[in-house]
Amino acid sequence: MERIRGGWTRERSRPSRRTVLRYGSALLPAVAAPGLLTGCGTDPAAGAGNVLRVSQTSDPKTMDPQKQGDMMSMNALINMFDTLTVRGRDNSLRPRLALSWKAVSPRVWRFRLRPGVTFHNGEPCDSAAVKSSIERLLDPATKSPIVELRYVEGVTAVDALTVDLHTTVHDPILPDKVSLFGGVVVPPRYLDEVGDEGFAAHPVGTGPFTFVSWKRDHELRMRAYGKHWQGRPALDELVFTPAPNASSALAALQSGGVDLVAGLTPDAAQQLDGYTGVSLDHHTGIRTSYLSLDTLTEGPLRDVRVRRALNHAVDVPLLIKAVLGGKATEVPAMIPRGAFGFDDAVEPFTRSVATARALLAEAGHPHGFRTTLTASNVDANVAEAIAGLLDRAGVHARVDLLDPGTYAQRLTSDNHGALGPMYLAASTVWTLDGESMIQSNVRSDRRQSRWHNAQADRLVDLEELSVEPGTRRRAFSDLQRLVKAEAPFVPLFQIDNIYARNERPRWTPGFAGVLDMASAEVSR
Repeated sequence: MERIRGGWTRERSRPSRRTVLRYGSALLPAVAAPGLLTGCGTDPAAGAGNVLRVSQTSDPKTMDPQKQGDMMSMNALINMFDTLTVRGRDNSLRPRLALSWKAVSPRVWRFRLRPGVTFHNGEPCDSAAVKSSIERLLDPATKSPIVELRYVEGVTAVDALTVDLHTTVHDPILPDKVSLFGGVVVPPRYLDEVGDEGFAAHPVGTGPFTFVSWKRDHELRMRAYGKHWQGRPALDELVFTPAPNASSALAALQSGGVDLVAGLTPDAAQQLDGYTGVSLDHHTGIRTSYLSLDTLTEGPLRDVRVRRALNHAVDVPLLIKAVLGGKATEVPAMIPRGAFGFDDAVEPFTRSVATARALLAEAGHPHGFRTTLTASNVDANVAEAIAGLLDRAGVHARVDLLDPGTYAQRLTSDNHGALGPMYLAASTVWTLDGESMIQSNVRSDRRQSRWHNAQADRLVDLEELSVEPGTRRRAFSDLQRLVKAEAPFVPLFQIDNIYARNERPRWTPGFAGVLDMASAEVSR
């Protein structure tokens, strides 16, 4: 499409993204700007005053923070609920509900709580509340998808402001794990009174904002909590609305219905670029994408030469430049830069179609082979581009796109083959520790593991359970070298956090891109 005066656009022909990458044509922008849009049912005056309206691509799944495990839900809920620790803007781990923490023995972490904190209903947030919250999270009846506290076997309230978390083994990053999903504290008395359904209908936390209302798939409204331990937020109200695509995001920005759009893909960002009153910001992020290869099912991917060929064939720097507009960073061996354990001595695969074809021929596939690449339709452009790159080496991958809900169900099922021989996935390494990237998909007994390797299992145990940081770092380095040698994945990139905004918001995001808006301000 071509932009002309007044913001209108007109179509112009262009080759498909798969064609661009398959034949190495000129690098084109992923998508050009759409036509002039009008507001879609939003009130232009709704963003006025001391209210910040934030949009992301989907709505939260639930208002119960312990019954969700996705970042879209947590981005909203973190504004109503506090966690024991928090990741600062400088990426350091800092106090939140817990003022301090220490390992008093190899299998006991002790947290000293902040005095005087209350839930929005006046209920005290003390060690009894922390104990009850973690026990609820771990209770199978809760059916929580949160896995970070898998090693916690019990909780003891030592006194009113001291709580011990007992683990089956030493967990070196437990304080990091309670900085987001695993560390939310909920009010036990209120839960007893209203039950799970009542709690989800009207959540009560200790966070900087209180719940006002939620119209699913339309609007979540929160109000500043004047008695928050950190002080009242500068905002009076915080509103989250879903904008599933760039067109709806642009319409909302132009109408004044939204001030900040988060979670943009590079494609979507390009559609918003250049419009008057819309600014784009991007910051290095930690969300890491990769291809998972099924090495367990009979087929070409059981051969390490084939897996290495795929890594040579997928030209990640070209993918980043052509499809992501340069807004990503190549990841050599699964663990992203910025996470503990990343080893910059591990180099990515050389990108060579000739090398890929030679390896395939050596493995008995001189004419390549056919396979399937499964992805969420949210990642359709990247998936199609990867298929184009593979095609140049003779690997003809049919792209199977699923709606996000179906994709998520298959990804988290016990069937390791539910997403086919290859699938495109991503993980937000919000603990900033390599364990979070590989915990679910490397060790042989884990739910998403599609590669059984005794040495890898041993290294995972070392990095997950060792007390000494040096031992963990060496285990991570050895694991990354092993991942490169055995190639059970095709590591891709860590994508930037991209935001579109009007001139009103003032807010600095953290590395993980969590939408904690307590520090945000708006100009009037």
